[in-house]
Amino acid sequence: MKEVIGYIENNRGRYIDELKDFLRIPSISTLAENKSDMQTAAKFVADKFRDAGLNKIEIFQTEGHPLVYGEWLGAPGKPTVLIYGHYDVQPVDPIELWSSQPFEPTIVGDNIFARGATDDKGQMYMHIKSVEAYFKTHGSLPLNVKFLIEGEEEIGSTNLSVFLKNNTELLKCDSVLISDTALFAPGVPTITYGLRGLCYMEIEVTGPSRDLHSGTFGGGVPNPINVLTKMISQLVDKDGKIKIAGFYNDVLKLTKKERENFKALKFSEKEWGKAIGLKHLTGEKGYTTLERIWARPTLDCNGIWGGFTGQGAKTVIPTKASAKISMRLVPHQDPKKIEKLFEKHIKKIAPKEVSVKVTGLHGGYPVITLLDDKATIAGAKAMQLAFGKKTVFMREGGSIPIVVEFANRLNASPVLMGLGLNTENLHSPNEHFNLNHFQLGIKSSAYFLDEFSK
Repeated sequence: MKEVIGYIENNRGRYIDELKDFLRIPSISTLAENKSDMQTAAKFVADKFRDAGLNKIEIFQTEGHPLVYGEWLGAPGKPTVLIYGHYDVQPVDPIELWSSQPFEPTIVGDNIFARGATDDKGQMYMHIKSVEAYFKTHGSLPLNVKFLIEGEEEIGSTNLSVFLKNNTELLKCDSVLISDTALFAPGVPTITYGLRGLCYMEIEVTGPSRDLHSGTFGGGVPNPINVLTKMISQLVDKDGKIKIAGFYNDVLKLTKKERENFKALKFSEKEWGKAIGLKHLTGEKGYTTLERIWARPTLDCNGIWGGFTGQGAKTVIPTKASAKISMRLVPHQDPKKIEKLFEKHIKKIAPKEVSVKVTGLHGGYPVITLLDDKATIAGAKAMQLAFGKKTVFMREGGSIPIVVEFANRLNASPVLMGLGLNTENLHSPNEHFNLNHFQLGIKSSAYFLDEFSK
């Protein structure tokens, strides 16, 4: 490993220059005007696979954006790791809030600023460079490697799901290595072993057949906005418990060890709240903030509209009012089951004076990895070797639905080795990535290949 790590250290400057070239490609998957940029980004990834030493590389065109595949299977008898990431990025709006041009990478201190820097180009690129380091120093890898890099993660990975279903033999592996999560804190090696799932719903309440004058009709007809807000207020009680019958039936409870691990992390609720402009935090009674955001299910209203919302006054009782509701789920909750329970509850609490339509918009399954899984142990050891300190374990409140599909379709353990930080403005103006973490990520990836090969 000494030669591999030495090579990585000696090529730091070149890695950063290459990352800059990657970040200059405006690969925004959701915008039609960037379709050609998606092809450019896919070709960039394929070229870097070739430069690194992979011997089978293919760009798979889909109904949307391309998938880039690469492999080296020259280690018979050794395990196979599939490395996943994405080259697509979020839109840059609002552009006026950026301190520098989003597709002209700018280094300030230890951070590189650009759209996609931490989500996910910087994190994904680390693994290509670790593979390159092995080939340049040893001419081979200690195990078998497959890469699958997609261009639709930011818009739901629809075509990746189809590809995965139709190419399970091509993607067959023993573990899936993913770097699209975060470190617990700067400089702290972290393995994420759990992700929450998602059930995303829309409610539409209809009252009168048209908008009505609030003076002429007010007090004599149901107001859909009033009704909807009362219904939303009946979804969660004063202790933060969700009031939907059967909602908690399948929730995987936190173990004593997990709660002790969370407590041992140096987490300041005061500082966490201060960073987002809050003096006081709320949540489900009987749980700490980390437990609430990582390992307990939640329900939130993400948007509400109806009636007149323009400047000035217009005194109407609207014909309709709508809201979007998201529920973050934990193992072993099923989003399809929760969707049905939610719809049943909404229709139960809706007053007879209005009609209610409930629509399921999106869902994703939660995932959890056993802490004693071989791939997880290898990931923790790898990060400890790279960082020079003990790896911590955490869960993540967000959702990456494709992780569950990988685990189920390929029967392979996912390892979430994130090197970003939740403070690095992913999806926001001034996105950035710490270049020290970028370098430590390349080393962590190299150590993982060695550790998992054993």
